[in-house]
Amino acid sequence: MKVVVFCGGLGVRMGEETQRIPKPMIRIGNRPILWHIMRYFAAWGHTEFVLCLGYKGDVIREYFLDYNEALFNDFVLEGHGANARIELLNRDVGDWRITFVETGMQSTIGERLKAVEQYLNDDEEFFATYGDGLTDAPLDRMLDAFRASGKLIQFLSVRPQFNAHRVITADDGTVLSVEDMSQSEVRINGGFFTCRRDLLDWIEPGDELVEETFAKLIPRGDVIAFPYEGFFGPMDTIKDRQRLEALHESGRAPWRQVGLSETNESRPA
Repeated sequence: MKVVVFCGGLGVRMGEETQRIPKPMIRIGNRPILWHIMRYFAAWGHTEFVLCLGYKGDVIREYFLDYNEALFNDFVLEGHGANARIELLNRDVGDWRITFVETGMQSTIGERLKAVEQYLNDDEEFFATYGDGLTDAPLDRMLDAFRASGKLIQFLSVRPQFNAHRVITADDGTVLSVEDMSQSEVRINGGFFTCRRDLLDWIEPGDELVEETFAKLIPRGDVIAFPYEGFFGPMDTIKDRQRLEALHESGRAPWRQVGLSETNESRPA
């Protein structure tokens, strides 16, 4: 299945770094979070990507145009200079097929999705996700649940990861409980979508997918959530990025464990 990745936003909450690069190009380890997201889908066998570009899309284009797998993978070098021959011992993006599409600086998520409709070809199903979040959710089970549901769209439902407390009070204001948001019953949209092509018929100009389009589909019973209690790591703020970086440096990044044995990877990258 094709994977649509929304890469065009401004990412203003990430501070000065997004003044020079788009948010999906902020690095976790020595590679952008966008690469980590794409590698997650590739680990499940989904290697056809459609990137919805916008703000500083040229940076994303240049990264993949200049990508050298020998810089990130084990290889054998035979000879030197113009006669040198490189044999890669393992690869990471070699079988990826990436379509780069300019979808506008100020476009909504719904508009970006409509803009790449032609690049989905005749596919009746596709994945979509934002370019700033990571997970180790079981994509195979998500797809099975989606297909069994018959809905138009499914999204990953997770617990919020930001620092805040949910306050429960009586009518007179007496506090009954204070609980960490991540431990509460509150759930949020994790931004990993599984979609049927018919979804695109419901997107109108100016629609934000989760706001306007969902508002039309929810009363029809066409939206379903896939609840997940495992790892979910958004990168909305600098603090979020620091958390992801710390996990990566520890060698225990959950998203890097997906498909590890299948891809013969042995260390963080």
